[in-house]
Amino acid sequence: MFNSGELIVIALVAFLVFGPKRFPELAKTLGKLMHEIREGMRNATVEIKKEYEEIEKKRENDSRQVQPGEEKDVEHDQSSEGIKHKE
Repeated sequence: MFNSGELIVIALVAFLVFGPKRFPELAKTLGKLMHEIREGMRNATVEIKKEYEEIEKKRENDSRQVQPGEEKDVEHDQSSEGIKHKE
C-alpha cells in the first residue's frame, strides 16, 4: 500500500499538524482502527468461506441423489412453496 518513505512523510506531516501532544493519541487511535478493520475483514472472509462450503456440500449431496443418466422431475408451482419435486 505505502512504502516506508511515504509513511515517514505522512507521519511527519501529521506530527506537524497535530503537534507532539496529540500525535501519540492519534497514532494509537489509528492503530486500533486498523486492527478493527483487519479483524472485520478476517471475520467476513471466514463467514464467506463457511457459506461457500455449505453450498458446495448441498450441491454434492444433490448430485449424489440423482443417479447417472437419470434426471430429477421438477414441477413448478405458483404457491408460496415454489418448486416441488415429484416423487
